[in-house]
Amino acid sequence: MGPVRTVSVRDGGAALPHGFWAAVRVWLEKPQVANRRLCGSAIEAEGTVAFGEGGEESSSFAAVRRSEEQGERVASAGAAELGRLWREVCAQLSPGHGHLPPPLTPWAGSDPLPELRAVLRTLLPRARPAGPPAPPVKELAVQDVYNGTVTFLPLEENSEGKYEIKKCNIYQIQLLYIKDDEWSVSVVAPFPEDWFSDGIAYPKLAWLENELLSKLAKWSVEQKPSEFKSTLSLISVAKYSKVYQDLKEKYKEMVKVWPEVTDPEKFVYEDVAIATYLLILWEEERKEKGLTKKQSFVDLGCGNGLLVHILNNEGHSGRGIDVRRRKIWDMYGPGTHLEESTIMPGDTHLFPDTDWLIGNHSDELTPWIPVIAARSSYSCRYFVLPCCFFDFYGKYSRRQSQKTQYREYLDFVAQVGFVCGFNVEEDCLRIPSTKRVSLIGKSRTYPPAEHALIDKQITQYINNRQACAVVMCNRKVACNHKDHSDDMCKEASSEVSENETETAGTIWMPGFQPREKVEQIRNCASLPRDFVDDVVLSVANLLLNATSQKSCSDMHDGNTNTWNQGESLSLKEVAEHLHQETLKRLKNEYGGLQTLLKNNHQVFEVLNGRVHIRDWRKEKPSRKTKPEVKRRLSAEAFKTRLCWFFIHHPDGCSLPSESCPYAHGTEELRQSQKIKKKKHIQ
Repeated sequence: MGPVRTVSVRDGGAALPHGFWAAVRVWLEKPQVANRRLCGSAIEAEGTVAFGEGGEESSSFAAVRRSEEQGERVASAGAAELGRLWREVCAQLSPGHGHLPPPLTPWAGSDPLPELRAVLRTLLPRARPAGPPAPPVKELAVQDVYNGTVTFLPLEENSEGKYEIKKCNIYQIQLLYIKDDEWSVSVVAPFPEDWFSDGIAYPKLAWLENELLSKLAKWSVEQKPSEFKSTLSLISVAKYSKVYQDLKEKYKEMVKVWPEVTDPEKFVYEDVAIATYLLILWEEERKEKGLTKKQSFVDLGCGNGLLVHILNNEGHSGRGIDVRRRKIWDMYGPGTHLEESTIMPGDTHLFPDTDWLIGNHSDELTPWIPVIAARSSYSCRYFVLPCCFFDFYGKYSRRQSQKTQYREYLDFVAQVGFVCGFNVEEDCLRIPSTKRVSLIGKSRTYPPAEHALIDKQITQYINNRQACAVVMCNRKVACNHKDHSDDMCKEASSEVSENETETAGTIWMPGFQPREKVEQIRNCASLPRDFVDDVVLSVANLLLNATSQKSCSDMHDGNTNTWNQGESLSLKEVAEHLHQETLKRLKNEYGGLQTLLKNNHQVFEVLNGRVHIRDWRKEKPSRKTKPEVKRRLSAEAFKTRLCWFFIHHPDGCSLPSESCPYAHGTEELRQSQKIKKKKHIQ
């Protein structure tokens, strides 16, 4: 039969046909990048096969052995089992199935039999389906490189334990050369009228035709390599999927009782994902080393402490240390070990009896964690998830323009690990954050007898980093810091006294600045209310008067009312009309004027550097699909503040009282639910 849908592709960079097979490989190994309802796939076996009338497998068919940086990982299915499966599949593709696309139509020609490549994979759902547990979804993907096709054969296990092809969901992806740089990518479904969608592993056929096909076409000619490794490259994706779902179910109630001002869904599920990763990483480490006792840990800069809480609950002895206590710490109970203390990199903050050090968004401690691990003991390992960019002595300064700042900083933290004598591995986590790359030091590059030499190397490296900072700051000279340290850094290191870091008691760098115990709020939230109100009123009047009564029409109760929306101005234009003292005060806050205006969400909308008066008639109503906690917070805030437009706008509020989320007069004000809760607790 003909293709269900075809997409034309232009290949000006000569990426095809190799790019097509690279795209197919992404869909085989990482289907979650296209189908968000999947966690991934487990490639169980693959090998070359010859498709003949008898379905004989090729002698080269074998279980897949994927050689990766962390060593060889052998898949579960053996060659004999896969050979048996291939024969069973071939028997089901006997004459009488003429609707099947080639090369799965039985071979009848006189030419040599085509050699195919078969890949057996299991699709892993992201969430656990409701109802009784369903059997894993398995597929056999058959690639015909010569003819540019890959056919996906869904497999179902019958009562006898044998696999049968689920013919209704067979589909094939085809690459066809047209002319010059023109190609086409198509999706073929032999039995479209019988297609069955389970909404997870098998979306609707229209999704294959539109979403998947367009992504494959794009990936086929996309030659930009990623600067990061694929997600979960160091652990089993199948095991991660199961453990994550178990932990998510176990700790989901934390979202409802989260006492911090941070987004509960993001932080709870992010820490659940990080805990899942560490639990699997440590379990595989115990198997490799033949250990029975679970690893101990210390989380440096543990923040809300949820990661520590989960790891403690899952049987790992350890503690979290942070400079500032959080409200949520009191909720965890005595089984979670958290300490309020300042970490100063030095001899008094070593952990000789600890297996792993954790730095989860540990800010100024991030580059120090490999150093602390190296000096704690020869067996101490570390895991860091860098976020904010810090060097040993303060904020990290960029030194290479060829890389993104994030990639450059990751390379710096990895370099610190190498200097400290670790074999540093990199992996990308599945967390709701833009900073998802972790660096792991599990083993050393040197024997224990060379510890003193490595320790001296670490001291010299830290001194050179500090010296380069002095050069850059005082002489305004860029320091080209390469794999280790160049001549300029070595020369500059003489400006820093050798005993400045080695003496001064037990502190390795006297100039190190830990985070302040009391968090400085500099996001305009601590500015005096009357100052903020004056700025808001000044900017609003500026926008309202910047146009000659620019207005739009709206219908209320059948009458046409004009409501002045004002004009939009750039942040620079707004700043030019404010007093210098006001601007000077705002410059001391993070984000300055823009942050203040964004904080006043009721009045302003800041888009692409331009400031607008917010028109609440254009605001989309909250969707019913909004998470429960956010719906609850919205309901609690309804009518708890006065409407700025009702009081200050020359035309009043653009919404009638019953539709406005803010109070039109003091008689409509409601008491905040949060205030009621606090009074009840007291």
